Amino acid sequence: MAQLIYHSTRSINQAVTAAEAILSGIAADGGLYVPEKIPVLTTPLRELARLDYRELAVTVLQLFLTDFTEAELRQAVASAYNSRFDTAEIAPVAEHGGVRYLELFHGPTLAFKDLALALLPYLMKMAARKTGLDKEVVILTATSGDTGKAALEAFAGVEGIRIIVFFPEQGVSPVQKQQMVTQAGNNTSVIGIEGNFDDAQSGVKQLLTDKKLIDAMERKGLMFSSANSINIGRLIAQVVYYWYAYLRVMKDGGVQAGEPLDFAVPTGNFGNILAGYYAKKMGLPVGTLICASNKNKVLSDFFAFGVYDKKREFYLTSSPSMDILISSNLERLLWEICGKSSEHVAGLMQQLTSLGRYQISEAMKKNLLDFLGGHATEEETFQAIRRVQETAGYLLDPHTAVAYSVWEKYRQRTGSKIPVVVVSTASPYKFTKDVMQAVDPKYALGEDFALFAEMEKMTGVPVPVGVRGLASQPVLHKRVCKKAEMQLVVENILGL
Repeated sequence: MAQLIYHSTRSINQAVTAAEAILSGIAADGGLYVPEKIPVLTTPLRELARLDYRELAVTVLQLFLTDFTEAELRQAVASAYNSRFDTAEIAPVAEHGGVRYLELFHGPTLAFKDLALALLPYLMKMAARKTGLDKEVVILTATSGDTGKAALEAFAGVEGIRIIVFFPEQGVSPVQKQQMVTQAGNNTSVIGIEGNFDDAQSGVKQLLTDKKLIDAMERKGLMFSSANSINIGRLIAQVVYYWYAYLRVMKDGGVQAGEPLDFAVPTGNFGNILAGYYAKKMGLPVGTLICASNKNKVLSDFFAFGVYDKKREFYLTSSPSMDILISSNLERLLWEICGKSSEHVAGLMQQLTSLGRYQISEAMKKNLLDFLGGHATEEETFQAIRRVQETAGYLLDPHTAVAYSVWEKYRQRTGSKIPVVVVSTASPYKFTKDVMQAVDPKYALGEDFALFAEMEKMTGVPVPVGVRGLASQPVLHKRVCKKAEMQLVVENILGL
């Protein structure tokens, strides 16, 4: 198999192997690594349907990570998708009330980020060996709630790797925060910032490409990487579950082989839905990718008008992992729809930095037909949680409820009969208070951890191991800083 090369969205001169892209996390010019072409999976769907999740993962990963051997990928997949997941199926598709949900919350931190981050440490260690890396890797990551804990869980105790996570101090749920600040491991650091996720993310991106800081780290035998979805290794791992979902629906008779299947995806940083786009480009019969936003509807406005404008009010919502105004992975889609012109993408990103907005051409808009954008208000989100619980006995977390609400409005507006899979990105146990008060306002005065028992009684689903006893765990990370202090904090942690 010919080797697949990756290069920056902002410069064709930044060409690297998959291993080098995974280790780097982000390109030196600030761009994101993309495959020079998206490989096509030619194996017939009926043959693929015989594979379990692990076998399918190896099949997909082989096409993208061509400098890894099949044996290496099998080892990484077997190590990642093990008993830490509470179902052997890893990513089951459940049907409730006539709607199918791709449940991506069966991993150790109860969120979809586990599907990629469980794999990333193994790929990084293998990549380090392949490239002859003799430095300690420092994972620098911003989180809107779920990535942080999933990355900490994956990298804690991994030799040769340190991890530093920044999160918005007031912008995550109590359960998400407690998951992070109680994280054990001598190689872990967790810092709250006085700001929102965009502040954390832009600060991390700046540090990852700061030449003076990188040189100082080099002298100490350190190098940066990232566990955010800006790391191509994370994105590729997410492609797998779109294939798996389609094949499961096909096996259950929901679609015939080759018929389209829509996906409704709650979206903030755009990585999750971009993985679905990659799957479609590989040959998966995906119909419409429904990009569901919450009240921070910068993405749904982009798909409606072709204008990306981050200069708007920022809202804290019940779906905090989507409280984002700068969707990093959209840059990868821009590269695809503008004819893979790195120069053009670099210009748009410069406009976003200097003007706070950019507008795409009519030709680029025509290449967005795979997507449909929509958003759900807080009231619509709560209504969706209550309605699905009452009619189907199934409890949605707020992010999944946003996707359900947007899909429901799309179906009512268009009369579409194409089957859909709603991508369920988190367990309701991560957002207990908001979910419970959506079902019944009497829970509005309750506390998240205190409501675990009530949720267990309502659903019949036991409190997951990942959050059981979480409230009583000691807080190990208490540091909070301003965005302008992020570099000083990192230098202090690393002894620079």
